[in-house]
Amino acid sequence: MRIVARYSFNNGLEVVTERYPHLLSEIEDVINSINAAEHKTKRSKEATKKRGMLFNPKALNQAFKAAFKEKGEWRPVKVTCNYSDEYYVDDYKPAPLKGSKPYREMDFLKEKLGVEVQFGKYAFMVYNVCAKMTIFKNLGHIDCGVEIVPVRGFTKEMSTGVAYFEQFTWDLKERGVGDIDVPVLILGINADVLISTRAEDAGTIETEEVIQQAAEGEKQNRQAEARATPPSRLIHARQENHKTRRTRGHERRDNLC
Repeated sequence: MRIVARYSFNNGLEVVTERYPHLLSEIEDVINSINAAEHKTKRSKEATKKRGMLFNPKALNQAFKAAFKEKGEWRPVKVTCNYSDEYYVDDYKPAPLKGSKPYREMDFLKEKLGVEVQFGKYAFMVYNVCAKMTIFKNLGHIDCGVEIVPVRGFTKEMSTGVAYFEQFTWDLKERGVGDIDVPVLILGINADVLISTRAEDAGTIETEEVIQQAAEGEKQNRQAEARATPPSRLIHARQENHKTRRTRGHERRDNLC
């Protein structure tokens, strides 16, 4: 895979580059080491995506875990949540929590740089940057972060609903930065196998638009050939077509007899 876009939220690029250039280099190595084509293992069941196999977000996440582990010292960090009951109204009695205690978890941590990899729904991307990063900073685990997300061209080869870099960063830009926000570098990634495709090279051109343009080009070629054909050849071609239709008509009548 390859980094094809960067967005500096709250000076995230400058802060991460200044404090953790060695860790940023490791993150870039991890991304470059993953062959996304090996994880195109999800068979599409969607009517709108009948192109066979899709990239599997679960498999991609596992590939990131393995690649970060190989770098050494990168680890997930989990924080247990002790929910308070002081905010309930007086006459309400909540059901007791059963099973494992709730928690919050960051994908990867080294020194005080937190990393999240997200191939999920849009709400998770927003939560990571606008809530989770702040929570883990307040708890003393990080002082800045990196969010790794797919660009739009990558998600077109995934199941419907996966969020992407372009929509995420547009919202962050329009939202602005608050006093409690953590510096976060957002990296947009794509599969090497997709970067050279015609639709990706075209930038914002969708697959349907590419097909439409090709059809229009073919139509224009036919019109150009017609204009270049001498009138005598056009007349002869029409006469031949007329003879063919008359012959076929006689054959059908003979068969009926």
